[in-house]
Amino acid sequence: MTTPQFAAKGLAGLREVGKLCSLGLDVFRLTFRRPFQVREFVQQCWFIVSVTILPAALVAIPFGGVIALQLGSLTRQIGAQSFTGSASVLAVIQQASPIITALLIAGAGGSAICADLGSRKIREEIDAMEALAVSPIHRLVVPRVYAAIVICVLLNGMVSVVGVLGGYFFNVILQGGTPGAYLATFSALAQLPDLWISEIKAVLFGFVAGVVAAYRGLNPKGGPKGVGDAVNQAVVITFLLLFFLNFVLTTIYLQVVPRKGL
Repeated sequence: MTTPQFAAKGLAGLREVGKLCSLGLDVFRLTFRRPFQVREFVQQCWFIVSVTILPAALVAIPFGGVIALQLGSLTRQIGAQSFTGSASVLAVIQQASPIITALLIAGAGGSAICADLGSRKIREEIDAMEALAVSPIHRLVVPRVYAAIVICVLLNGMVSVVGVLGGYFFNVILQGGTPGAYLATFSALAQLPDLWISEIKAVLFGFVAGVVAAYRGLNPKGGPKGVGDAVNQAVVITFLLLFFLNFVLTTIYLQVVPRKGL
């Protein structure tokens, strides 16, 4: 690849990033325009819940179990087995729960949002709405993005509870841990800001998943095949952004919030 071609691809990538950020700003700006599409919002919430709640619960159980087993083995080696519960809770609430929820929202709900908007685009429904002076972002994108945010926050709480219960079961049953010690150490290392950062991550992850899915759905290329490609691209891009955003948020949180002493 020659230097001009590389520069052209770089500029095209920056242009796409700018358009994505612009869509995110438009979603926030049009949130306050009336009327808010309540019916569309409720329908999208119900749809996203229907395709994500069962997989989220099924993934959270083994995920919490693996964390508890690994930490239980590690704490036993260093003679701190009584802190398995608090360490497991921190790992599940801070990292596992928002990541699991966001990946399912992006993989199931986001792909459906992208496919729906993409099919509307190739049928020229979006163009017809613009010709009638109806904003497709306000009418279609805003309720879908906020539905993804709300469901991501609610699923994050459910996954946290299921993950902690799964960790409790595997630690107590398979590793012979003490039930009382597992429960009593919840507050030894965990603190309220750990729950807040988990919910903040869920809000931002849901927003990113919704905006990326909507952007790729509104910009398919190549007809029906382009819609399928847009869905795949939306999922991959969302995954990359979520992991990067999780790294940034975790780094800031660990630097700003002091750790709880024993």
